Amino acid sequence: MNDHDHYFTAEPVSAAQQRSTTVELAGREVTVRTAAGIFSPDGIDKGTAVLLREAPAPPPTGALLDLGCGWGPITLTLALRSPGATVYGVDVNERALDLLRTTAASLDLGSVHACRPGDVPADLEFAAIWSNPPIRVGKAVLHDMLLTWLPRLAVGGAAYLVVQKNLGSDSLQKWLGEQLPADAYVVGRFALDKGFRVLEVRRTA
Repeated sequence: MNDHDHYFTAEPVSAAQQRSTTVELAGREVTVRTAAGIFSPDGIDKGTAVLLREAPAPPPTGALLDLGCGWGPITLTLALRSPGATVYGVDVNERALDLLRTTAASLDLGSVHACRPGDVPADLEFAAIWSNPPIRVGKAVLHDMLLTWLPRLAVGGAAYLVVQKNLGSDSLQKWLGEQLPADAYVVGRFALDKGFRVLEVRRTA
C-alpha cells in the first residue's frame, strides 16, 4: 500500500494488484476479488470473521446495510443468506466498491448495491445493519458515521457492530448508549469472541 493510502482513502493511488482468492461465506466456498489499497486484501479479517460467526440470521427481506464494506465479505454473506433482501455495501474506497461489484456479478447476486454513502437513497430505512466499523479513522469520524447511519434502522431492526476489545469496544458501547435515545434504542453486548465484542443496537420505537 502506498504510504499515503489507507483503506479509507477514496481513490487509492497504489497499484491495484487485483487477485482472486477463495473464501468461505454463508457456508459455501466462493471466489472473490481483492486488491492492494483496501482493507484486509488477503482475505477475511479476524473481526469480520467473528461478526459473521456470531451475528444472528439476517432478515429475509427488506434493505440490509454493510457499513464500511471493503471488498465485501459481509455484503456478500448477507446477500447469500437473504436472497429476498436488497443489500447495500457502503464504502468511501472506490477500488473496494469496484471489487465488490465484480464479485457480486460473478456470483449472480443482483440484489447487491455497492455504493458510496451519498448514493444510498436518503429515505431508505434498513431492517439490519452489519458492520466492522473503521475504528482507525478516529473517534470524530467514527462517531459521525454511526450517528448518521444507526438512526436509519427501521423500527424493530438491529445493528451488529464488531469491535476489538483493546480498540475501545466497551467505551463505544457506553457512548452509543449515551447518544441514542433510550426510549427508541437498546444498546448491549451481543457476543464475546477472541478479544472482540459484537455490539447490538436495536431500534424499538
